[in-house]
This record gives sequence, C-alpha cells and structure tokens, in this order.
Amino acid sequence: MGLNIREIVNRKELNFSELKGKTLCVDAFNTLYQFISTIRQPDGTPLMDNENKITSHLSGIFYRNIALLSEGIKLIYVFDGRAPELKAKTHKKRKEARDLAQEKYKQAEASEDSVMMKRYSSQLLRLDDEMINESKELLEALGICVIQAPSEGEAESAYLTKKNNFYASVSQDYDSLLFGAPSLIRNLTVSRRKKTPRGFIEIKPEIISLNNLLEELEINLDKLICLGILVGTDYNPKGIPRIGQKKALELVRKFETPEEIFESVRDKIEELSEEDKFDWREIFELFKNPDVKNFETIFPKLDKEKIREILIEKHNFSEERVEKQLDRLKELSKKNSQTGLGKWF
Repeated sequence: MGLNIREIVNRKELNFSELKGKTLCVDAFNTLYQFISTIRQPDGTPLMDNENKITSHLSGIFYRNIALLSEGIKLIYVFDGRAPELKAKTHKKRKEARDLAQEKYKQAEASEDSVMMKRYSSQLLRLDDEMINESKELLEALGICVIQAPSEGEAESAYLTKKNNFYASVSQDYDSLLFGAPSLIRNLTVSRRKKTPRGFIEIKPEIISLNNLLEELEINLDKLICLGILVGTDYNPKGIPRIGQKKALELVRKFETPEEIFESVRDKIEELSEEDKFDWREIFELFKNPDVKNFETIFPKLDKEKIREILIEKHNFSEERVEKQLDRLKELSKKNSQTGLGKWF
C-alpha cells in the first residue's frame, strides 16, 4: 500500500552508471513483493518449480541482483521484523483485498478471461516464512549483506543509510522519506522495460533527495510526516477524506506545529468510522522515533555451491542459465579485484 505523495514530489532520473561504487539499503519485503507480483507466466501465474512451489522471488533475487552487482553497486537487504500494532488495520485491509481478488480470479478463470486472471492473480500472493528464509539464504550466497530489522524494514534502512552515510535507501514506497532517509531510490529492482499499449518503454531508476524535497515544498521533516498522516499511511490507510496531497501541503504550510495542523482537521477525524479513526500522535511517534538499531554490515563471500543447491537442485532452475550467470559473477570478481570490490565475492 504505502504512502502516496507522487503528485508533489520531484524525482530525478538516474543512469545505472551513476550508482557504481555506491552502497544502497534495500527494503527487502517491498522488493520481494515486486518480484512475486510482476515476474509471472503469460497466464498470470507466478513462476513455480516441479512441486508447484513459487519461485518468482528467487528468480528476481538472482537475475536482477546480478545485474545490479554487475553495475558495481553494493547492496544491503533489510528485512521486516515485528510490525507495530498500528499496522494491524493495514494487514486486515490487505487480507480483505486478497479475498476479493480471489473471488474475481475464480470468475475470470471460469470465463477463461486470461487478461483478468493475470490482473487478479498478482494480488493473491503473500510471503511465507519459507520464502523469506530462502530469500535470505540466496542473497547471502550472492555476497549481499542481509539485515534483520527489529521492526519496520523501511525505518531500519533509512536509519542505516543516514548513520553510515550510505548513498540511498531503495523502495517503491515513499514512506522511507518520512522515516528520514536522506535519499530514496525507486525503480531500482524493477524490470528495465515495461510493456504498455504503445509498446515497450524504458524504466530508469529515480532518486529523491529528502533535503531538496523539503526545500522545494518549503516545509520541515515534522511537517512532511504530518502531510503523510493527512494523506494516509500504512498506520492510517484512509487518511482524512477529501484531503489530497496538494490540500495536505497547504495545511502543513499554514500551521506551525503538528498540534495546530491536526487541531484544524479534528472534526474531520471525528467523522471517520471507528475502524478508520486514528491518534495522530501515535503515528507521528512511529515515524519520528521508530524501533531501529545499529548493525555491522557484513558482506558474505560468494557461495556458488549454495546458489546451485537452492536454484538448480531444490527448485529446478535451468542449470545452463544459472551457470551462465555464475560465470558472469566470476568475471565480475576478477574485473573488480584491482579496485577492492573483489572482496564482496
């Protein structure tokens, strides 16, 4: 779901060459959900092995991260820990959405409507413990650092990026900015080509600087957090009815403090259903002082045997294609050994 402030955010396109030698903190769950929702067969079903176990996430981790490593990018994947209690509403709504998508999918399947089957099937999947654990194993086997956050992965990613002066956090969601990520990169792990009715278009990474954004919007971080709460976050998905991104920006510019901002819309909050009402102070605190901790970032050595075990032996990936990519990593290690990047592998 995530925060939607797209209309008021200026984004700068990046070429992958600009990221060479940079360290990036990736919101792991956000990225894995991209993989299982977009890497699919023509009928919309996810990739599966011979035992019908989903492998879309493993395919995304393997092929797309090798492409990024080949660009000289250093990656840290940060996994979610225990979700804050306030996120229960979001989880409930997501389950309701999956249940509705399941009904729609069955109807499309009965009418043999492949287009609608593909649309609704992408909404049905969720990550289970086996998928998460195997994702971590494969990432580490690729030489990628894995961090288990105490709570929200986005918050931990933002914290590590800021504390260690890493280049940026990586996520499709804008929430990272509310957690104080100095820079946010979107479209890093998505396919570089997207099919549209007019043909394929190139998808480039885009970067958002928090300092530049605050300067352009003429607000501070506290007001950006308030703006997000007005529009709707994972902790209050409905936000406040009839307050969109531009209206929310007007409000936070008009008042000096969070207290004044939310006092001005108190009546509208009271009009919400009991299920959708929220205490802005609780949400503000979650963004302002999230549950995070410092970690030592350790990059494991490349483990080709582990990669073969996970992909070829357990999940029936093409041995020829996997070996081709492993050869690519080997050549990359040799090429970068003179610059110190070879220690990743």
